[in-house]
Amino acid sequence: MNFNLRVWRQKTGEGKGGLVDYKATDVSPHTSFLEMLDVVNERLAEKGEEPIAFESDCREGICGTCSLTIDGEAHGPDHPGAACQLYMRRFKDGATITVEPFRARAFGVVKDLVVDRGALDRIVQAGGFVSARSGSAPEANSILVPKHDADLAMEAAACIGCGACAAACPNASAMLFTSAKVSHLALLPQGRPERTERVLRMVAQMDAEGFGNCTNTYECEAVCPAEISASFIAKLNREYAMATLRKRAGE
Repeated sequence: MNFNLRVWRQKTGEGKGGLVDYKATDVSPHTSFLEMLDVVNERLAEKGEEPIAFESDCREGICGTCSLTIDGEAHGPDHPGAACQLYMRRFKDGATITVEPFRARAFGVVKDLVVDRGALDRIVQAGGFVSARSGSAPEANSILVPKHDADLAMEAAACIGCGACAAACPNASAMLFTSAKVSHLALLPQGRPERTERVLRMVAQMDAEGFGNCTNTYECEAVCPAEISASFIAKLNREYAMATLRKRAGE
């Protein structure tokens, strides 16, 4: 298979960038998108040209670092899944593919396709600690958790923190990410002692990072590799409202 690539190149975060055309030839349909970029980079290196900078780690859809916008879609057209799980057979032979970094105010471009997603880390850090004993695992039945709550907590905890939700949202909102991080702890007994302060701090940090607000377009849910439900955003709003009332009441 042969492809025409239009790749965003930008030397530094402060500099101007633009789309540059490249050819990807003799690509196996079973090649992943990142492997295809590896081949393009090898050919660029052979010609003495600077390779395309992009980020990856596990390449198994777990780490969330492959933050690419492919043909205008966060992680590309094959949902659910991260860019590393996208295979070239998903495209037509001879297709022109546009590759850009995640677009959000809070995700500054570092170089080419690499963005700084540290804003998501700072939202998690703002949540602080959990009052749970460290060390060996507790006995399984020592803390009783209703199955419904446990299932919802596990669903929320599946968030890999890739930032596709914010990149896909027309408002660059991180509400789905933040709601997943808030909800999986709020649903479990271990996370309840810091429940009020956690949600207030995390939402405040999310706003400080420059993310927009949610207007229910559901683009976040559509591109999420972990299929996190947008219903968690409603839970975040409830948690925030209750925390605000408790704060005002002096609890």
